[in-house]
Amino acid sequence: MKPYLRKVQYYETDRMGITHHANYVRWMEEARIDFMEQLGFPYLQMEAQGVVSPVKKIECEYRSPCTFGDEITVTVTVEEFNGVVLTIGYEMRNAKTDAVICTARSEHVFLDREGHFVRMKRVMPEFCAALDQCIANRA
Repeated sequence: MKPYLRKVQYYETDRMGITHHANYVRWMEEARIDFMEQLGFPYLQMEAQGVVSPVKKIECEYRSPCTFGDEITVTVTVEEFNGVVLTIGYEMRNAKTDAVICTARSEHVFLDREGHFVRMKRVMPEFCAALDQCIANRA
């Protein structure tokens, strides 16, 4: 999968000219949506099938600052999927300097519209197989 490319906007910076920490979580979501589209399973398709995927947990380690105008690549990897919880890893780098600016992880669950857990292997077996293939390709 190709990394997601994102240009830092002026409104995303704080008074010191540094990107505000909350924006990294937004970039993670943008990159995750892009990743799902590249994988062939857009969120809109998943939601049309009655499946939602809320965030269970987020972890971020801010390693180097970025500022207005910087181009950031976000590489998304599937770290783990046990059929219930999906763990995604993110590595954000300055596209010009290649400096790592943030590493992060997010965990997601899959629910129906009523909030009950969904058995993804039954509801979307092709999606599960694609995730398993992403994990296998990392090994």
